[in-house]
Amino acid sequence: MPRALWLLIIGMVVNVTGSSFLWPLNTIYIHDHLGKSLSVAGFVLMLNSAASVVGNLCGGILFDKIGGYKSILLGVVTALLSLIGLSFWNGWPTYVLFLTIVGFGSGIIFPSMYAMAGSVWKEGGRKSFNALYVAQNLGVALGAALGGFVASFSFQFIFIANTLMYALFLLIAVFGYRGIHTETGTQTSVLKEKPVHKNHSRLYALLILCIGYSLCWVGYVQWQTTIASFTQELNISLKQYSLLWTINGALIVLGQPFVNIVVKRIKSLKTQINVGIVILIFAFLIAAGAEEFSAFLAGMIILTIGEMFVWPAVPTIANELAPKGKEGFYQGIVNSMATAGRMIGPLLGGILVDMYGMSMLFTIVIGLLFISIFTTLIYDKKIKDTKKLAHAS
Repeated sequence: MPRALWLLIIGMVVNVTGSSFLWPLNTIYIHDHLGKSLSVAGFVLMLNSAASVVGNLCGGILFDKIGGYKSILLGVVTALLSLIGLSFWNGWPTYVLFLTIVGFGSGIIFPSMYAMAGSVWKEGGRKSFNALYVAQNLGVALGAALGGFVASFSFQFIFIANTLMYALFLLIAVFGYRGIHTETGTQTSVLKEKPVHKNHSRLYALLILCIGYSLCWVGYVQWQTTIASFTQELNISLKQYSLLWTINGALIVLGQPFVNIVVKRIKSLKTQINVGIVILIFAFLIAAGAEEFSAFLAGMIILTIGEMFVWPAVPTIANELAPKGKEGFYQGIVNSMATAGRMIGPLLGGILVDMYGMSMLFTIVIGLLFISIFTTLIYDKKIKDTKKLAHAS
């Protein structure tokens, strides 16, 4: 792999390690320490994710306009200043304000990271995105492991640790990413490129695919929110819950050789995604009947295997679909749709659990995952129809 990609990988690990101190514990902090209901906690996380959606789209557009280096710096500085504020004022409602601004700043970062990865090692194909995905989850493993331990002493230390990790990421970005050259788009308008209908069909294909991707995240985020709170009701300790995310990240890093062997035998990215979604469904079926830590552990292992098939494949398809000069914008769509799922998920989950209980939540989530299988099957139908017409003419 190129040196530039290694720098992006290191930055991703540091960035996500910092954020992973906090995000698995957000619902627990809002519900148990600030005394708010799960519905309110879901609304707060929805604001954070909504800001991140806007940040994702801005980050993708900024990458195409001013390049990855400046875009990442803008995102890091925004998030860092907010985290400094959160370290001093983490009561209600200042917690909501600073968490929302952090969402916007961190949202700017990710599309640029993924677009830069695709740009610096184009011949690597899915390997570039898979490398960032592994780095992201190594950060999850480290952050979640340390976060649960630190939170057992004081949540105040969580905010400080998150701030310090973002400060380190800022240094990596300033000194490491300045020399990474990426192509900013000179033909950035989809309408200007020919043939026009092909570019539209690619954009529509990505949007259809990402609808299913977003629904997958609606389900996945329940493990960080409603299921997190549910484990506390079953007297599963904070350290044990954090251990689930440590195993999640470690399994993603250590399980790559196994996944690579399987993926090589799968003919298409579409099939790869749907295999992953079916595995996610099994994870929720296990969690639905879980009453002990061992059952949640089994569910998390299966969930992790499923996400290893789905998550890296979607940005890879986006990179393949993107017209020249629109790579950042297309990655911004992928990240914003994932964030939209993370935005809707906590609120939907909180309302369902508060009104109908956990069993209804699991039923709805599994239904959404079946819809995701359908959208994945049909996303490229218009592109194929266009190609058939072109060959016929």
